[in-house]
Amino acid sequence: MIQALIFDFDGLILDTEWPEFQCWQETCQEYGVDLTIETWLPCIGTGITTRVFDPYDYLEAHCVQTLDREAVYARLGIRHKELVEAQPVLPGIEALLIEAKRQGLGLAVASSASRSWVAGHLDRLELMKYFDTLACGPEVPRTKPYPDLYLAALEKLGVQASQTIAFEDSRNGMLAARSAGIFCVVVPNLLTKYLSLEEADLLLTSLADTSLMELVAHIA
Repeated sequence: MIQALIFDFDGLILDTEWPEFQCWQETCQEYGVDLTIETWLPCIGTGITTRVFDPYDYLEAHCVQTLDREAVYARLGIRHKELVEAQPVLPGIEALLIEAKRQGLGLAVASSASRSWVAGHLDRLELMKYFDTLACGPEVPRTKPYPDLYLAALEKLGVQASQTIAFEDSRNGMLAARSAGIFCVVVPNLLTKYLSLEEADLLLTSLADTSLMELVAHIA
């Protein structure tokens, strides 16, 4: 019997991933550097311990000008905040959270991002009230695609992997959930739709297209 749901945050609850790519692409263009989606994709779903691509290093390596790191990040941060705060909660998320709470299920977020980032946005979006716990990147030895965050979330919720459904948008997140033994529903976004996601236990175009009962039926 399903007793808990664990959600990724970035790109699944709130699309912060396209704004981040857009900001870096715009910044690169200012300096005459081309940043493609294909170059960016490997970093999606990773955290500080598993990041394989640093956009500033990429910009610096391809730019003929001398850069001021602090100035680049300051401008980028303002633009990123503006874009992220304009994003709505992704379709179907709040309805699923409401139904899960009604059914008495445990709810957690497992995110490679920092607790301040995740909790700050959940508070701003008035979604924090639905969650019982958070498992965030700096709190585990390894971030996604390793299973550490999901294992931490399972422990905090006091449930087994077989009693849980995970929700992800990226390949690295999917691999993390599956490595923890959790049934994983993948809902790709504007960026992650370009990733290889065929190993997902269930692939959806939107959480608005299904119900909690239908999701549970896929496992039963």
